[in-house]
Amino acid sequence: MLARAGPVLPAEIMNFEPLHVHRHRFSPGKPTPYGIFDPQGRLLLARGHQFDDLEQLERLIEREATVDMREMVDRSSRIQQARPEQLPAYWEESMGEMARLLRAKASLDFTQSLDQASRPLLALIERDPDLAILQAVLADNSAVLNSGYASRHAVHTATAACLAAGRLGWSTEQRRCALRTALTMNMSMTELQNRLVTQVSPLTSLQRAEIETHPERSAALLEMAGVTDPEWLEAVRQHHEEPDGRGYPRRLTQVQEVALLVHHADSFTAKFAARAHRQPLLADAAARLQFQHGRGDPLTAALVKEFGLYPPGCAVRLRSGETGMVMRRGEAANTPVVAVLTDRTGLLRTEPARRDTARAEFGIHAVVPLAALRVKVGLEKLIVAVRA
Repeated sequence: MLARAGPVLPAEIMNFEPLHVHRHRFSPGKPTPYGIFDPQGRLLLARGHQFDDLEQLERLIEREATVDMREMVDRSSRIQQARPEQLPAYWEESMGEMARLLRAKASLDFTQSLDQASRPLLALIERDPDLAILQAVLADNSAVLNSGYASRHAVHTATAACLAAGRLGWSTEQRRCALRTALTMNMSMTELQNRLVTQVSPLTSLQRAEIETHPERSAALLEMAGVTDPEWLEAVRQHHEEPDGRGYPRRLTQVQEVALLVHHADSFTAKFAARAHRQPLLADAAARLQFQHGRGDPLTAALVKEFGLYPPGCAVRLRSGETGMVMRRGEAANTPVVAVLTDRTGLLRTEPARRDTARAEFGIHAVVPLAALRVKVGLEKLIVAVRA
């Protein structure tokens, strides 16, 4: 049942966009994130309404319903104003929204929808780059079981590419292209990506063919969805090419710079995620392998330097004998801030504690598997523990 139409809002504060541009933001069984209005600005459904199915949403779209863009601007503002321990919840919200958008694929308003959905993601990266890196390093390996790997990896790749592009001093246009490319490079093979992380048998010939052709097919999907930006489309086509000609699908030797950065970010962040046939690589090993593969390449150097030797999200053992999780990068690459979870004897602490590894007694002895922490503690509690 639709809410009774409310009064028309004053024209000077109206900032509406068609509901169909934002359909990916709505899911059955979950409260609506925004209010829904008719074309004249009268409220139809207040924020928090719950759809039992999407038929009602489609009927509203047919009626040319709208959403108020001020609420979306407010969301980025809320991220900037949120307490640090509130940010992980915003990350989960952004991950879910991006997953819904990428599943939709062929919306004719895709460029606008993608840019709108990525605004909170960019706000999160800008607000706390350390927490952004942590999201990529501390990959949610439960996503392997719930078919969420593809969309999460797209966000992790986009995060790494954006941070490295900032370090390189790229223009706003280049950074936007890197973000869009990273988020959409694998649109044509999301189902295969989700399947492969749990597959232990070798690739089949059909799977190899799907992987080999996915850059071209992803670009074709974007064109079908109305994307006309030639730099974005070409970066998607080239995101697996290598300057030595050993990439695919076209074996190019002249590769677009955005495509190369996204390619490096893609391979680097994939190293942190588990597969059915292997554990995630430890952070220092992942950085070493990435650096060796791209030796002398400034894009690889920017990516590895941005994450640091001990990036947020990796587990470490300190010289004191304590173990914990890196939460923030330090002044030097080898002196991050750590939230320790065990004491010097290996016993679990009742509460995590902050350790500055620039102090000799708390220097990092080794990177260890996450399992060495022996307990799962909410990020919110770890963030509070290391707050200066």
